[in-house]
Amino acid sequence: MKKITIRDIAKQAEVSISTVSFVINGKGEKMAISPAVIKKVQDVAQKLQYKPSMIASSLRTGKTRSIGLIVEDISNQFFADLARVIEDEAKNIDYRVFYCSTGDDNHRSEELVQSLLQANVEGFIITPTRNLEKTIGMLLKMQKPVVLIDRYFANQKVSHVLMDNYEGSHSAVKYLIEKGRKNIAVVNNKSGMIQMKLRKKGYIEALKEEGIYNENYTLQLDYHSSEKNRIDAIISFFKENPGIDAVLFLANYLGLAGLQAFRSLKYKIPDDISVISFDDHDSFKLHTPTITVIAQPIEDIAVKSIQLLMGQMTNYDDFKIEKILKKGTLIIRESV
Repeated sequence: MKKITIRDIAKQAEVSISTVSFVINGKGEKMAISPAVIKKVQDVAQKLQYKPSMIASSLRTGKTRSIGLIVEDISNQFFADLARVIEDEAKNIDYRVFYCSTGDDNHRSEELVQSLLQANVEGFIITPTRNLEKTIGMLLKMQKPVVLIDRYFANQKVSHVLMDNYEGSHSAVKYLIEKGRKNIAVVNNKSGMIQMKLRKKGYIEALKEEGIYNENYTLQLDYHSSEKNRIDAIISFFKENPGIDAVLFLANYLGLAGLQAFRSLKYKIPDDISVISFDDHDSFKLHTPTITVIAQPIEDIAVKSIQLLMGQMTNYDDFKIEKILKKGTLIIRESV
């Protein structure tokens, strides 16, 4: 399909190319072009479905109407769903989203920030890696609009939006206790990121409040380990601790590995063990039995992050740093 240019519009509207250019760029009135001609050009542009060149517009205005979205893993359903909602929200205000994954690799994260700076994106929404605080600080010094999602740095003055991870974990453990479970394990990763620390803290304090915390029921897995190694580690852990009657997985990929481990162990859920995982996943809904989860408020996080970013982009001098916690939802299914 032939790309429509301002020359095509000028020809059909029977006006000069410069007239079309002025109208398309919102300078028709300033250049004393009559309202009738402005409307005629606009009608033809709409009829021909003209889309202005992003590059040309950027060169002319210094604005790309684009946002850089950096997440941990776009193949993870949580981040994929989050990116989709952010993209939809950005589209509603005529912005494009450039999104990419870090793989929880700090060096790659820094490279992605530099690449997006070179692409002249107008703002950043970032799921930061553990050591990205310095790079975030650089963006703030450059007065680049930044909003962090899913995690943050406790001592850095930057807006962020995330789930109340402590409350989500705490309420999940309390639910397991209400259902009669007393030997409750947790499976975490070793990333050391704030959201994982808060999830673990909620787990520990909920058990300590009941006087049933057992530090031996904690399994920490390397984030970069393969799925097979995760499954093998979970199998070994539960063989070593046969008294465990419930488990909380602090991320959905850990939960998915756990379900495969339990299949190998021939555990029956929830008879032999009750299961809850953070972050919903299609596989949890299809599993037999279905898996109880702590679902993140993805739409709320996405919409609020765009709102905060736009606030900075439109009025950087006067915006206020906001630290937003959104409550998750414990979705009760059949695994407890």
